[in-house]
Amino acid sequence: MGDLESEKHVKYIVSIEKKKDSFEALVMEHLRLNGAYWGLTTLDLLHKISAVDPEEVIPWVMKCYDEDCGGFGGNIGHDPHLLYTLSAVQILALFGRIEVLDVEKVSGYVAGLQNEDGSFAGDMWGEIDTRFSYCAICCLSILKRLDKINVGKAVDFIVSCKNLDGGFGSIPGGESHAGQIFCCVGALAIAGSLHHVDRDLLGWWLCERQCKDGGLNGRPEKLADVCYSWWVLSSLIMIDRVHWIDKNKLTNFILNCQDKENGGISDRPDNAVDVFHTYFGVAGLSLMEYPGLKTIDPAYALPVDVVNRIFFGK
Repeated sequence: MGDLESEKHVKYIVSIEKKKDSFEALVMEHLRLNGAYWGLTTLDLLHKISAVDPEEVIPWVMKCYDEDCGGFGGNIGHDPHLLYTLSAVQILALFGRIEVLDVEKVSGYVAGLQNEDGSFAGDMWGEIDTRFSYCAICCLSILKRLDKINVGKAVDFIVSCKNLDGGFGSIPGGESHAGQIFCCVGALAIAGSLHHVDRDLLGWWLCERQCKDGGLNGRPEKLADVCYSWWVLSSLIMIDRVHWIDKNKLTNFILNCQDKENGGISDRPDNAVDVFHTYFGVAGLSLMEYPGLKTIDPAYALPVDVVNRIFFGK
């Protein structure tokens, strides 16, 4: 099985920003703020957040801010969206620098995207998806501004996306998918509404995502993918059913997806690595209490010590 190549993963993550003309940098141009969140959170889980200078990171994050509306774009000059606004808030939380924000304006932007039925649009163009419900609820909770939205209606919309198999889709009637399940379960957990989840039925659906190679997939009949080590495991932990999967096999699968020479983790063994799968692989190992890693919170997707600092000042 081998060990987690922590030092090589740190070097890989730190090197990404320096390779501005690489294929990875170019394809991530539109979501660089998400990439920064994935990379920085991975560094923190590896106890290496000090490998980057916050006085370089934070000014760049704030350049992605749209002062007119209060939201963040995926890169400098890009249109604001809930996905990137959450990543910006999470990055600032990692460094304990929420105070650089105009919290009222940012939370006002997020709250302004709630619809009458409780759903959330991702941006001014109006696409609705339970991912955006999670982004809004998580973001406002971190900012301590959940009172700006109708939480009851937000919960009702998420519950309306629940399916007969216990899972959740992106909209009412949408197919159950592990990524959407995390978004819905995470939002319900933050909102104190997990009683709406059928834990045994959903737990069964989620544990069935483990494949013969030990990895997890997002839907039936799909190949395993390292990123579902997060989406599935975090959901199972929040509903107290994580003991229904084989953690040793999953750990082995994730470690076999490492580039042991240059660092980084891929979706499957021997594929090209990227920062997205590196984060979700390390986060999955953290959820399974892999030695040497910080513990990550399954709902907020931030290290537990960061969450404790936000809410308890510890």
